[in-house]
Amino acid sequence: MTEQKFADFKFYHYDPSGAAAIIIAFLFGLSTIINIYQMVRTRTWYLIPFIIGGIVSFTSIELTLKRVIFVVKGEHLSPIRMRWLTKFFVGGDCLSLLLQGSGGGLMATRDVDNIDLEQKVILVGLVVQIIFFGLFVVTSVVFHLRTRSTPTHLSDRPDLPWRKHIFALYFMSILIFIRSVFEYAQGNTGYLLSHEIFLYIFDSLLMILVVFTMNLIHPSELDALAHGGLVSRKCGIRYERIAPIEDKEAGSSAELASMRPTHRYA
Repeated sequence: MTEQKFADFKFYHYDPSGAAAIIIAFLFGLSTIINIYQMVRTRTWYLIPFIIGGIVSFTSIELTLKRVIFVVKGEHLSPIRMRWLTKFFVGGDCLSLLLQGSGGGLMATRDVDNIDLEQKVILVGLVVQIIFFGLFVVTSVVFHLRTRSTPTHLSDRPDLPWRKHIFALYFMSILIFIRSVFEYAQGNTGYLLSHEIFLYIFDSLLMILVVFTMNLIHPSELDALAHGGLVSRKCGIRYERIAPIEDKEAGSSAELASMRPTHRYA
């Protein structure tokens, strides 16, 4: 009976396309190389989780929101206090990773009796991931709306391009959210899982758009605006060193770097 269950179990419910896999691997590899170079040149080490990929990549996106909030001096407009923002969302990422990793560990035991349990644990992990990422999107939107209705003395400055970064966050968040819902919806059987095209549309293609968005709109600009430094432009083709943006309302020569809060933003 056990041997029959193993015989019936399939990792793929379709014949994988070698050509499609090579194209996807090439695109991911290209973006990863660019991301590594951008990270090293601009010293944006908090992007390491993004480069590693998987669930932990969300951590870098969440930390980017924190930098947007910090740059516009909008800590009081965030629905979650700055000191708890990272702890809350990274904690959710870790919980989701732990659950999905535990489900994968059960699969590695090759115990057929654990197959149903493994699938349920992984699904719970995906639900946790969807909930926390949904809360992240809500947090971003609430902060953005509050900033529009009650601008800070920095958020309305035309030379502070924070909006393009938050719109990039929206774009990447929506793509990741759709991918997470797809992973939950496909389960281990059914029409979605048995047709490879859906995997490429709702998984690979979405994540390729995410990684190249990070290449194009690199968060190194936020760090440079706050503290000065090197900015990646045009997908890492050009680099520009900029000084911290001046806070003219706080003083003619005051800079954001001199107004760092008591807590770290990373």
